[in-house]
Amino acid sequence: MSSNAHNVAPAWALSAIYPLQNDLPVLAETDVLVVGAGASGVAAATTAAEAGKSVLIVEKYGFAGGAAVAGMSGTICGMYYATARPRQPEQVVYGFTERFRSALAARGGLTEPQLYGKTFTCAHDPHMWAEVADEFLENAGVRILFHTAVTGVVMDGDRYAGVVLESSAGRSVVLAQRTIDASGDAAVVSRANGAYYFGADGRIQNPTMFFRLADVDIDEFNEYYGQDTICPPKLTDMIEQERRAGANLPRSRIWVFRTPRRNELMVNATRVEGRDGRALNVIDPEDFTEGEVVGRRQAREYADFFRKHVPGCASSYLEDTGTEVGVRQTRSIVGHETLRNDDVLQGRKRDDGICRVPWPIELHDSKGSNLHWLLDDYYEVPYLSLVPVAGENIIVAGRCLSAEHEALASARVTAQCFEYGHAAGVASVLSLDENLPYAKIDGRAVRNALAANGSAL
Repeated sequence: MSSNAHNVAPAWALSAIYPLQNDLPVLAETDVLVVGAGASGVAAATTAAEAGKSVLIVEKYGFAGGAAVAGMSGTICGMYYATARPRQPEQVVYGFTERFRSALAARGGLTEPQLYGKTFTCAHDPHMWAEVADEFLENAGVRILFHTAVTGVVMDGDRYAGVVLESSAGRSVVLAQRTIDASGDAAVVSRANGAYYFGADGRIQNPTMFFRLADVDIDEFNEYYGQDTICPPKLTDMIEQERRAGANLPRSRIWVFRTPRRNELMVNATRVEGRDGRALNVIDPEDFTEGEVVGRRQAREYADFFRKHVPGCASSYLEDTGTEVGVRQTRSIVGHETLRNDDVLQGRKRDDGICRVPWPIELHDSKGSNLHWLLDDYYEVPYLSLVPVAGENIIVAGRCLSAEHEALASARVTAQCFEYGHAAGVASVLSLDENLPYAKIDGRAVRNALAANGSAL
């Protein structure tokens, strides 16, 4: 696992290191800087601020949510056990995940658990997700900067001292005692030449363009489709028949979720690849662009297919797609410890585990979608998989944790990302209070603090 495992877009300069003494104006100095306001970033910022630390969060979009909102991967996956014959959902992940789930449900922005194969998941309203995140951050006293991107890293030797920000207002610096890279793409670590890799020898999971259908007769649709959000074989057969007739419907095993809104469905159906059939890596903006153009066209084709062929959808229309293509995987850091495939398959529990994961290995690539279920069990993610192997005062949260390819296909989902952020926030408080680098913090102390905050550990 090296930083050169899969270099993309060689025409783009990635490293952007600034010395502590530079000519840029200092916008702020803070105890904790959080880069990225997705599930992990919101959890990390809220946790650190509620513990009394000054916290600033930076987000490139004008709203929180990351992949859950911008990418419209609109479910909170990873909360419930999988079992051979699921009847009732049994929750296994709590902590910050449960706090956010409860707040979203109280607004009417979350469905009851829906059957997903051998487990359950809940679908959310993306606008309400962003509103709940706003409330968490503001109530905790977090300083929020939307419409702001990180373009460089301020280093003091091997110590991360802050970041360089770019917005329409110009360029400035934020200095921070501790930095949480919750970008999902290891954006801070990579700009400081930290070690990272892409999947299995550069092979990563493909993105998906989620979309929503409005004006659906839900009763008629349910009668045809059934209660499982994974599509029935008869729909797969129909998609394959239309593909043979020339329709642009590359994926035949699709997933459809009822949403909190009346007469609406959220659809996970597209398989986004390059026009030449190559796998796309959305770190490269050309691949990202191609993925979104291809994804929107596929979404339109699937929406037309639903309207013409699926009962209950005769009057439906394509309401919207994600603001960006749904990203499953890009960079993974090289951490002090790595979540291994065997850890997942064997349901490994550990005294430094900071999160339970009952979600299956859900691997998406050009060959299709594959699920490996973890029945009546879960594994735990080691604390040090969030800590980069080099550099001080930096921790990651979210899908860029150190994990093998198949392990990440299980560990990357929303409920767990909330808890990685929760753990990163707790670790930041411990690091500041005890004047210790992240790598020297006992993972058991992080686990104990998470348990005290309501995590089921």
